[in-house]
Amino acid sequence: MLPRLRLTVRHFHPPGYPGTTAMSTFTLPNSEPKVPVNLTPDLSADQLLAFPAFKTWISTLQHSLSTQQDPSHAFNPAPYKLRKIDIQSVDFFGGKRLGFLKLKADISNDNGEKLPGSVFLRGGSVAMMLILQSDDVPENTEDEKQVILTVQPRIPAGSLALAELPAGMLDDSGTFAGGAAKEIAQETGLEIPASDLINMTELAIPPASSDNDEQLQQAVYPSPGGSDEFIPLFLWQKRVPRDQLKGWQGKLTGLREHGEKITLMLCPLDQVWKLGGRDAKTLAGWALYHGLKRDGRI
Repeated sequence: MLPRLRLTVRHFHPPGYPGTTAMSTFTLPNSEPKVPVNLTPDLSADQLLAFPAFKTWISTLQHSLSTQQDPSHAFNPAPYKLRKIDIQSVDFFGGKRLGFLKLKADISNDNGEKLPGSVFLRGGSVAMMLILQSDDVPENTEDEKQVILTVQPRIPAGSLALAELPAGMLDDSGTFAGGAAKEIAQETGLEIPASDLINMTELAIPPASSDNDEQLQQAVYPSPGGSDEFIPLFLWQKRVPRDQLKGWQGKLTGLREHGEKITLMLCPLDQVWKLGGRDAKTLAGWALYHGLKRDGRI
């Protein structure tokens, strides 16, 4: 007997068919050539265009593409263009505020050569290097300086106890320094005026000097091959009584209602590169501190 053949029929329904949600497309404003943006069913054009991370990313990318007009640019003979954006998925915080977004940008030149365009959009964060020194140590020395690290679960890294500099996402308003001061209070309990913070990345990274320069953030990009995240790094130094210094070790902090379970760790400054070595912003902060110190900038 011949074996039976089973046929499986899959029904593909057009947009508007009962029980389906249609995806929508709009044209990106001020784009040349015109760039279609394909949205997911749970995202509107207004929501996307109002998302701070998308606004920063698209304006930065468009300016960088425009620099190819300079005859000295390596891509000038065959400049790349943004052709299309496909929004692939979105995450909302609290069910309302757009938090994370995954997209695919189609970027190619007229020769058919493409650039990788998979992007995880999450926007800017801030990180803080908080250095404490006992007030019984001679001033103007590096002796016995301690850096506050946070130890907390980081599920994307598969860790329940990752040591890193205190850090957090920027909200939709305010300054970098203000955001840093807010995160310091939440993660360490320290109330520090924003005016007391030193922006190390701003001191180390010069701003764009002309329209022919790319206008990236004066910040560290920890994963530029896949994410737009940028992190300004701030410094705060304080001399405190030795007993108070000891009180920070092992202190529990964080916003419990947001699921934050943070333990503070005091790390000798000269050991930060080892104990915080898995965290890119910790290594960046350590390098910036020593580089700026060597150059007499801090």
